[in-house]
Amino acid sequence: MNVNLTDLIAPSFYELHHGIREERHSEYWLKGGRGSTKSTFVSLEILLGMLKDPEANAVVFRRYQNELRDTVFGQFEWSAAKLGIAEELKFQVSPMQIVYLPTGQRIIFKGADNPRKVRSINLGRGYIKYAWFEELDQFAGMEEVRNILQSLFRGEDKQRISFYSYNPPKSGRSWVNQEAKITKPGRLVHHSDYLSVPKEWLGERFLADAEHLRSVNDTAYRHEYLGEEVGTGLEVFTNVELRVIAADERAIFDQIRQGLDFGYAVDPLCFERMHYDKTRRTLYFLDEISGLNLFNREFFQKSKAYHNTLTIADSAEPKSIAELKSMGMRIKGAKKGPDSVEFGIKWLQDLEQIVIDSATNPRAAKEFINYALEQDRNGEIKSRFPDKDNHSIDGARYGCEDDTLAARSQWVKVS
Repeated sequence: MNVNLTDLIAPSFYELHHGIREERHSEYWLKGGRGSTKSTFVSLEILLGMLKDPEANAVVFRRYQNELRDTVFGQFEWSAAKLGIAEELKFQVSPMQIVYLPTGQRIIFKGADNPRKVRSINLGRGYIKYAWFEELDQFAGMEEVRNILQSLFRGEDKQRISFYSYNPPKSGRSWVNQEAKITKPGRLVHHSDYLSVPKEWLGERFLADAEHLRSVNDTAYRHEYLGEEVGTGLEVFTNVELRVIAADERAIFDQIRQGLDFGYAVDPLCFERMHYDKTRRTLYFLDEISGLNLFNREFFQKSKAYHNTLTIADSAEPKSIAELKSMGMRIKGAKKGPDSVEFGIKWLQDLEQIVIDSATNPRAAKEFINYALEQDRNGEIKSRFPDKDNHSIDGARYGCEDDTLAARSQWVKVS
C-alpha cells in the first residue's frame, strides 16, 4: 500500500518530520492546542521509525495506567490503519503492547504511577529507541521523567529519541512551561495549533466549537485551541524571555550592570551580571554566581573576571562589602530608601523585555518565571510583593539601581 504522508501529517509538521527522519535531535517537545494533531504525528513517526530500523522498539507513557487504552493505544491503531500496516501488527491489551509480527519489535505502554514496572521492561530483542510522554504536564516534574529515561535508555551506544507532547498549562510557573524554555543540546521545541490543519480533518463541529469559544471567551480560546500560556493573572513578570544569548551578541554589550544579594546558610548568595540596553529598554542576564554556604572569599575567587566592573550590593551587609573591597573588588552598597523594593520591581516589570540565558543564569530564569503575587485565605490578592525566592531579582534591582533612580526622578517630574 502506497501512502502519501502529506495526507496524514499536517503542514506544520513537515519540517519536523524531515528532522526526525535525519535524527537531528534527541528530544522533541510538541506543545500546542486542541486539534493540532501532535499526538497523531508522534504515533506516525514512531511507527515509521520502527519500520526503518528493525532493532528499534518504543515505550509510551501516560501519567496513569488507566489513561492508556482510549488515548495513545487507540491512536496507534488509527495510525497503523492509515499506514496500511495494521494486519502486520498484533494489538494486545494485557499486557498492553503492539507487536510488529515480521520482526517481533514492540511498542509497550506504561503508566508512570508504578515506577517498578518501568524498570522491569524486557524486550527480548533489539533496544528501546523511542520514548513518548503523552500529556507531559500531568507528570510530577522533569525529575520523574529523567528517572524513567535513565532506566530505559541504557546499554548500547545508539541514538535514542524522546517525544513530549502536551497542551501548555495556563501559568508560566508550571514546571513543563518552564522546562520547555530551557535551552539544551539536542532539544527542539515545536508549537502547533488547529489553524494549520486541513479543515476537512477536523470537521465542521470542531471548527464551530472553536469559533464559538473565541467569540465568548477569547482567553479560554487562546489557551485551549491555540495552546498559549495565558497566565493566571498573578505573574509579576510577563516580559521574560528565556533563550541563548549568543557570543556575538555578548561581544557588543557594553552597558554592564552587576548586582549582589548576600546570603549564606538559609538564603543563597546571588550575583547577577547584566547588560542594559536603554534604547530598547531591554535587560540581558549574562552570568550568575550563586549558592548556599558560599563564603565571601570563595565568591571573590569565582568572580575574579568581573572585579573591574562596579558591583552594587545589598547595603545591609557593610562588613561583607568592606571585606570584598579590601580584597580588590569594585563594590559599593545600594542606596535603597523608602519603597525601593516595590519601585525596583515595578521598573523591571515596565521593561520591554527581560532576556535571560537559562544556561548561564539558572537561578534568575527560575525566579523570574516563578515570581508571583500571593493570595490570602479568602482568595484576595495581597498588595505587597512576596519576599521569598527573589534573590536574583534583588541582585538585579541592586545592579540597576542607578537606572531605577533616574527613572524614578523622571516619573516624578512627569507626574
